[in-house]
Amino acid sequence: MSTLHEAGTTPPTPAADPDLPRHVVLDGTPLTVEQVVAIARHGATVEIHETALARMATSRAVIEALAHDTVPHYGVSTGFGALARRHIPAEMRAQLQLSLVRSHAAGSGPEVETEVVRALQLLRLATLVTGHTGARPVLAQTYAAMLDAGITPVVYEYGSLGCSGDLAPLAHVALAAMGEGQVHDADGGLVDAAQALADAGIAPVVLAEKEGLALINGTDGMLGMLCLAIHDLRRLLTTADVAASLSVEALLGSDAPFAEDLIGMRPHPGQAASASNMRRILAGSPIMASHRELDDAGNPACTRVQDAYSLRCAPQVHGAARDTLDHAATVAGRELASAIDNPVVTADGRVESNGNFHGAPVAYVLDFLAIAAADLASMSERRTDRFLDVSRSEGLPAFLAHDPGVDSGHMIAQYTAAGIVSEMKRLAAPASVDSIPSSAMQEDHVSMGWAGARKLRRSVDGLTRVLAIEVLTATRALDFRAEAPAAGTGAVYDAVRAVVPGPGPDRYLAPEIEHVVQLVATGQIETAASAAVGHLD
Repeated sequence: MSTLHEAGTTPPTPAADPDLPRHVVLDGTPLTVEQVVAIARHGATVEIHETALARMATSRAVIEALAHDTVPHYGVSTGFGALARRHIPAEMRAQLQLSLVRSHAAGSGPEVETEVVRALQLLRLATLVTGHTGARPVLAQTYAAMLDAGITPVVYEYGSLGCSGDLAPLAHVALAAMGEGQVHDADGGLVDAAQALADAGIAPVVLAEKEGLALINGTDGMLGMLCLAIHDLRRLLTTADVAASLSVEALLGSDAPFAEDLIGMRPHPGQAASASNMRRILAGSPIMASHRELDDAGNPACTRVQDAYSLRCAPQVHGAARDTLDHAATVAGRELASAIDNPVVTADGRVESNGNFHGAPVAYVLDFLAIAAADLASMSERRTDRFLDVSRSEGLPAFLAHDPGVDSGHMIAQYTAAGIVSEMKRLAAPASVDSIPSSAMQEDHVSMGWAGARKLRRSVDGLTRVLAIEVLTATRALDFRAEAPAAGTGAVYDAVRAVVPGPGPDRYLAPEIEHVVQLVATGQIETAASAAVGHLD
């Protein structure tokens, strides 16, 4: 997972994850989330299949047949948006495309991350090779060459309303392909686009009829960020099950509520997956076994009836987030199979205006995921807090401190988690309901999907950090217990102790938190548990 960072400072590296491809062939079949992540984040290479180039050439012939038609065709011989009724004479139509890209490259604010720019560039390329945009093959070849050369156009935080596509972000990419504006080179340096293209042996494109529009009219930015978030949240959801299992054990909780027959009475698939994970992680735990011991009279020795919701209901909350993520992945899969432009060239050679560029399907699920991430983090923080309160921690020292009063232990680590959760709750407010009209009321309803994607990235980063603080706190609590942990939790404990020492007098805590953040972000927490108990869902 990639946390938020300044653009250009972390150029992509070849995919190290064996589950991600190192080379992707674009032949018109839909990309997968994993392929998007491999290219956008890890620098996997791109190849355009000759059949895709042939499709592009066929649809380009349709556009060229209309280029000198006296009948107006949107995007070919007319202005754009509210200016669509202006007929553009033939001799001005190349200038029309150039002006479109330059005027729409109007972003502002901080630069967005390298992986986001690469994702949106890749997804625009994927639409080009469907042959429905009418763009020439050279445009697709130029985008692929830029991706492989590590040339990342500078794209800014603000400029997309998520309708008529992610216009400004995509226009900045198109501008760079024309040899204008600025880019980050393969080393992360900021250079003029013309120089970067020349250094890589890539000729700047000269746009023909409709091609400017074909390069900027799509949901590629918000979809790219959705794909990255789906990939990261799958890992974090499993890590949340691991963290909750650590907390259940270290707080002397019970695994009885996670029994398969009980969970099966409410047949949500995500709930079943999370409960299964937790049962396996906690299997063989002496603490879990202690709840089932009998006294000399044959009665239960443990008088604990039920645990707090943040422990007992973890599969229900984590499972609901899993089901939400599955829905988001379904939407992403449909969008990855789409050809989004306006107008489009149909299979029978018609050129038709449409509304497929509207970002509502993507915008909704971006908002759904921000809600789910905030709720997961909220439950995780509540488990962390229980460890620190002597009235609820089942005999642990106050704040897990070495010498409470002299030492503060994890008191402020919980503050950090609480502050992140509070921000995540604000980020969970949906962006997709906040339409604002534009283009002289021609574009009078917009999706705000780009904004939803931007805030989801912050939420994913926040969830990573909150889960890391729970894992750090739970493993510290285990040090105060007399019983050995289960095999699954013990493996995670060992992974944490490899980078963070155990309890003792107060130390500089921020680096220790960051060490565990990296364990969570890179999947090492999940991997440690899986190595001990088998594959986790």
